[in-house]
Amino acid sequence: MKALLGVLLLSLGLNAVQIKNIANTVGVRDNQLIGYGLVMGLNGTGDGSNSEFTIQSISNLLQGMNIKVNPSDIKSKNTAAVMVTAKLPAFAKSGDKLDITVSSMGDAKSLQGGTLLLTALRGIDGEIYAIAQGSISVGGISGGAGGRGGNHSTSASIIAGANVEREIPRNFVDTQDLSLSLKNADFKTASDIERILNESFGNQVAQAVDSRTIKLMRPDDMSAVDFMAQVLEQDISYTPENKIIIDERSGTIIAGVNIEVEPIVITNKGITIKIEPNSQAELAAGEVDMKDGGIIDPNSNTLRITSAKTTVANIARMLNKIGASANDIITIMENLKRAGAINAELEVI
Repeated sequence: MKALLGVLLLSLGLNAVQIKNIANTVGVRDNQLIGYGLVMGLNGTGDGSNSEFTIQSISNLLQGMNIKVNPSDIKSKNTAAVMVTAKLPAFAKSGDKLDITVSSMGDAKSLQGGTLLLTALRGIDGEIYAIAQGSISVGGISGGAGGRGGNHSTSASIIAGANVEREIPRNFVDTQDLSLSLKNADFKTASDIERILNESFGNQVAQAVDSRTIKLMRPDDMSAVDFMAQVLEQDISYTPENKIIIDERSGTIIAGVNIEVEPIVITNKGITIKIEPNSQAELAAGEVDMKDGGIIDPNSNTLRITSAKTTVANIARMLNKIGASANDIITIMENLKRAGAINAELEVI
């Protein structure tokens, strides 16, 4: 079956955005947590006897409850070994709830209907920061043969399934030196933020030290919380960088609506594209007018684009019309970038 190509267009004009949308506060971030656990109560869809780590984990669990059992005697398909992950937000306090994701490690067919047993979630330092437990929900999580949210999902989630047990100490309110880190490095944006903040506060509170980092000096009469609240709410004129994002798995191309393609001739797997702006648009023998400035010669499989302005979206749309596969269109886009015909960052995911 031919893959379908979706083209999503982004308007990337000049916009006024708040600083918090384009920059992060250095040191204020999530922390990743991970743990190993068992899901019980599965209806015969758990790990098979070949998953030795699952059997050993069940044996260890029972021994911890003063029930001695030989691992070779355990044959349970109602249990699955899983990895549990979560994000610990900045400034999370003991007793806060975290959403968790549960993913099968063995050959379980589904986690539907199971219950995650008490699982310690550790940070990169090995310390326990949260404890997870609860009933599994596979809705909205893709995985396994059943696809998204199906009965055969080997990934699952538990909303508010973990309790924070340990806090990450940080005395933010008394912090004097703070920094912003731009999500996308850009010298002009860093300079604009420095100027706007210094004008707004009437003092030299900001200094752009490179294309990504702006150092901040909190005024003595303001707390760090009040200062950062005002900083992050400041508006700034911002033009996002032109970018083309290609999702090879789904065949989707996301591109700015005005990303132009320079004149070029490119051939890929029998498809030839000629971008000839403002050239003679009269139809030759056998050619078909595709509208939007595109002319196709079915005999030679040549696409001729004569419009004054050719964009990534135009090319993707026309190639889709003539039956090019998603993989072919993605390859053409990548080669257009390599040839310098596209002035935009290309990101393949």
